[in-house]
Amino acid sequence: MPLSEHEQRMLDQIENALYADDPKFASTVHKRSLGPSRHRVQAVALFLVGLALLVGGIVAGVTVGGFPVLSLIGFLVMFGAGLLALRGGRPSLKSVDVGGGGGSAPPARKLSERMEDRFNRRFTEE
Repeated sequence: MPLSEHEQRMLDQIENALYADDPKFASTVHKRSLGPSRHRVQAVALFLVGLALLVGGIVAGVTVGGFPVLSLIGFLVMFGAGLLALRGGRPSLKSVDVGGGGGSAPPARKLSERMEDRFNRRFTEE
């Protein structure tokens, strides 16, 4: 069901406000929403390689002590591909600069300072 004209205008206003308030975040979100990421394509290819190893290990009958080692390797490759697809190339929380501006404090400290400032502003404005 398509959006009405009013809903579309509101959505455009929200998008424009986002670009005006935080263009870096908006461009990051926009880049991520454009089709499959490189990590997901790699994960699919890796998954297919793992599946080939899994099936190929059973067909080839390569065993060590009665255990299909090649199939186990294939399963582990498939599992790793699944983890890669779930992660999707997102940066870890440690590498995100939430405080804005450079500094020597770790990002977690900057986040706590910002939260504390916001909390204090709420009570000083009232």
